[in-house]
Amino acid sequence: MHDTGTAPAPTAPAPEDHQNHESRHARRFGLPIATALVMGNIIGGGIFLLPASVAPYGTISLVAFGVLTVGAIALALVFGRLAKRHPQTGGPYVYAREAFGDFAGFLAAWSYWITTWVSNAALAVAAVGYLDVLLPIHGSTLWTIVAALACQWLPALANLGGTRYVGAVQLVSTVLKFAPLLLVAIGGLFFFDADNLGPFQGGGDSPVGAISASAAILLFSYLGVESASMSAGEVRDPERNVGRATVLGTGLAALVYLLCTVSVFGTVAHDKLVDSTAPFTDAVNAMFGGTWGGTAVAIAALVSMVGALNGWTLLAAQAPYAPAKDGLFPAAFARKKRGVPTFGVIVGVSLASLLTIYNYTAGSGGVFESLVLITTFTATVPYLLATGAQIYFLLSGQSDRVNKGRLARDMTLALAAFGFSMWLVGGAGYAAVYQGVLFLFVGVLVYAWMSARKKRAAGSPAGD
Repeated sequence: MHDTGTAPAPTAPAPEDHQNHESRHARRFGLPIATALVMGNIIGGGIFLLPASVAPYGTISLVAFGVLTVGAIALALVFGRLAKRHPQTGGPYVYAREAFGDFAGFLAAWSYWITTWVSNAALAVAAVGYLDVLLPIHGSTLWTIVAALACQWLPALANLGGTRYVGAVQLVSTVLKFAPLLLVAIGGLFFFDADNLGPFQGGGDSPVGAISASAAILLFSYLGVESASMSAGEVRDPERNVGRATVLGTGLAALVYLLCTVSVFGTVAHDKLVDSTAPFTDAVNAMFGGTWGGTAVAIAALVSMVGALNGWTLLAAQAPYAPAKDGLFPAAFARKKRGVPTFGVIVGVSLASLLTIYNYTAGSGGVFESLVLITTFTATVPYLLATGAQIYFLLSGQSDRVNKGRLARDMTLALAAFGFSMWLVGGAGYAAVYQGVLFLFVGVLVYAWMSARKKRAAGSPAGD
């Protein structure tokens, strides 16, 4: 599943882009690059705030990391199987539409699109936490909102300038992203102090409830597990490489996450970590003393998160591109300028901005956590549809999609991934599911409108 990674994979381009002949850009990703794509997309900006977000649940959240990793790998294996049988760019949108028709494909695309711009709002909030280390603004709600909006609109302007600027920002942010992560993940182990860990289980939840709740927040850091399948059309030998790249990328990202979280837990006192808005800065300050190291990490983390916003702003524009070409989204989402769907960029950043303002002014605590939990629900919708599609292919006995020798194993994986996704929905909590469902149901109205337009354009009588 996918954290707001630094360079999200494009969604499906127009059908005409996938004709029998391959362009000079087609099938260019081998296994190493596809693995790096998955790992880079999963490891984004959210990790810089997540240790503080799960700290209230106690060190039991490390157990949630383990459970989440197993579930993510099950999902990764299912995506690999689906990509092997349907090696097209587009991921869950393609699988859901193939199995259940246009409406299911639309729901997968719509929910994934919601995930992208809600994730941008969450990333902007996380970025402001590290900006506060450099320019203290925590005392003013107005300046906090202004800073969060700036973190969203600057990457949007870079996207509107064309893909060349997007690529330049991505290169710098990727280098700066891994520097603090590796410093904390490896260096923090040498300064680990068990007295900093705090209680094994915090709060009043049962152990199962605490694991579920912390896993729902941590899912944000795994958004991206579908990256290789989203780009299957550009992966060399996708039937073989998509599954392998997905599992390898997910496993390596999980290792980095676990080391970082353990290091932060062991270097920052628990009572301070719970209220931290910049846990990596606090960890480096605790490791080396003073504030110079923490300030440097804050700068690197801030650039990294702006880079993640840069990539996810583009993804928020690309996510509705393929459905728009198929007539399931408004046609404006399919128009490009300088290689970027500009309408999608503007709509995505505008919605993220409105959501950011609402969550800050509503007076609810934990703005980052609230936004993250919404993405937990919206991200699981395409995962549920994709795993449901796999179950459908297996049960329907479609000979071109089912390896009968692997039927039992594939069914077990699909059911495990489906159950895992349902468990995450429950862990997201009522408030997040409520807001997510409202966003999802607005899509029903959009689908009705687009379907009616397609029917009129085809000249079919109403009621056919």
